[in-house]
Amino acid sequence: MSTEMRADPGLYDYALRPPRLPDPPKPENDHLPIDIEVRVGMYEMQQLIRQTEKRAHDLFLQNLVKGTTHLSLGMEAIATGFARAMRPDDYTFATYRGHAHTIARGADIKKVLAELLGRETGLLKGKGGSMHLTDVEHGMMGSYAIIGAHLCIANGAAWSSQMRGTGQVTVCFFGDGTTNIGAFHEAVNFAALWKLPVVFVCENNLYMEYTPIDLVTPVEHPAADRASAYGLEAVLIDGNDADEVYVTAEEAISRARRGEGPTLVEAVTYRQGGHSRADPGKYRPSEELQAWLDKDPIKLYHQRLLRLGVPESRLTEIAQDVARRVDEATEFAKASPRPGPEHLLTDVWADGGSEWRN
Repeated sequence: MSTEMRADPGLYDYALRPPRLPDPPKPENDHLPIDIEVRVGMYEMQQLIRQTEKRAHDLFLQNLVKGTTHLSLGMEAIATGFARAMRPDDYTFATYRGHAHTIARGADIKKVLAELLGRETGLLKGKGGSMHLTDVEHGMMGSYAIIGAHLCIANGAAWSSQMRGTGQVTVCFFGDGTTNIGAFHEAVNFAALWKLPVVFVCENNLYMEYTPIDLVTPVEHPAADRASAYGLEAVLIDGNDADEVYVTAEEAISRARRGEGPTLVEAVTYRQGGHSRADPGKYRPSEELQAWLDKDPIKLYHQRLLRLGVPESRLTEIAQDVARRVDEATEFAKASPRPGPEHLLTDVWADGGSEWRN
């Protein structure tokens, strides 16, 4: 490419871009009105997500995970905070980076790992794999591989709740790149117009696959800065602070449950690895990566709990217990059979007849 065509070299060479450094943690969040046992529970959940994701990575390297994986390492606080604020009968919709959300809603990690290994004991009998984790029993209504497709489906679930008067709320998670997809604008517009009980959560980890989101978006905050176009308040939060996420989630979910319509939340975070297992993530400035590693959500939450008087011994015990559970889930998954031919044509279609609809 000629020099003349590179008026702004930063548009073409990531190494020339200034690093996107995180905002510092908020000390005042130590004093948010959250019960200490709720906080301990969120610490345990973040540990469970982190250790399960790390094990998924290890199993992939052993050639036991079929297909690729998209991990949420460094993003655990978002799934944890929102899930804790939800009712058991609320609905969750996620992207292909949906392991964290599935676990946070209460799915059995034995079944999660078995699904990643393509085993019959998995959540979907081994036929969905990493990018399609679903657990309807726990309100996890699917992980969707098509960017933005699930936002409109989430509206459908929210509309159903509205029509049935059940008070159920739908929470729909998506990445920053989705904000430049037509389905995002259609879904938010429709939800705002009909006052649907849905909360849209943009997990802005700064990169849409390999491309920095700020290079292809004319506003600084791809979700929050667009909220006003649909008559919604801009909600921008620290996605690495589980307490801030939890308090925001409680408010947004309560608002939806009261019939006051949707909320669009942008939670700023950072994935500590590449986009998927195929991506080493070398396009990120080293200074940027290190700054975000220093703002690891579990490390920060650990320190907060210590400041609030939770003994180190209790936190260590939690981490060790989670490690034991992940080891047990791994052995369960490895020992489980692969689905037989009798499952080949099941769960793949519906005839649309009245019996199915009812």
